[in-house]
Amino acid sequence: MPSLEDFKPFVVTGLALGGVYALSGVGMVVLYRATGVLNLAFGAVGAMGALLAWQLINVNSWAQGPAFLVCVLFGGAVTLLYGVLFGPPLSGRDPLVKATATLGLALILLGIMDLVWSDKARSMILPTSNHGFEVSDVFVNWTEVIALGFALAVMTVTALFLRFTKTGTAMRALANDREITATLGVPVRRVEAAAWLGSGLVSGASGLLLSNLVGLDAATLTFLVISSLAATLIGRLRSITVTFIAGIVIGLVNALVTPIVSISQYRDMTPFVLATIALLVLSGRRGSALAGRAG
Repeated sequence: MPSLEDFKPFVVTGLALGGVYALSGVGMVVLYRATGVLNLAFGAVGAMGALLAWQLINVNSWAQGPAFLVCVLFGGAVTLLYGVLFGPPLSGRDPLVKATATLGLALILLGIMDLVWSDKARSMILPTSNHGFEVSDVFVNWTEVIALGFALAVMTVTALFLRFTKTGTAMRALANDREITATLGVPVRRVEAAAWLGSGLVSGASGLLLSNLVGLDAATLTFLVISSLAATLIGRLRSITVTFIAGIVIGLVNALVTPIVSISQYRDMTPFVLATIALLVLSGRRGSALAGRAG
């Protein structure tokens, strides 16, 4: 069993990764609440945006700032285009059908990335990764701070947006009943487009941060969406606060398991295990509450 000192660097890593999982989870929850679509292509969109930024910096000699901006805007553009083209015909379909359709988008993007960039090792080093500070003899770079801080900021702004703006109120109304919301004169297509765009921008930012934290690999970045998906399930695809907390916990537990040799090989199971436990506990409490009311 590693000593307490051995876990310190993994706490920092876990918080940073948890921040990105939480950020991605919030983006997925907002989209689901507005459109009923669970976007399984979230990771693939961010991965391709990060690879585009790498291409612009290392091949086309772009400055890092504009290339990073392209990464984020690419995420917004791809998801918005998908939402505009396929959102309306899928609006009345079963949630499983909607999710499967986004899986198709993920596979298409994976194929393009494999064709254009193949499997050669690449790295994306943000300027903030070379600078930082020490906490209890552990070096913390500014990218790790930004990952956690940005997730917290997005969660806070999103909560305020949904509560106090007309578009946010319309998104919450769509989550409750799409048909009634439409009959009240709410521009449903416009509200859904805003949700697709916002979720896509978050996807691009998440891909950029993850490419620095875990490496620039298309498959790895694409399937890290599983951790974010687990966080959204714990939040029951409704609560962005619970989703944020769940993302942080998943990142922390996943990282803290790493130095424990006997179980580190199973750490990829962390999101599933935590999601299962949380859902069982929440279901048990709900069942007890219903039984109490019936009694």
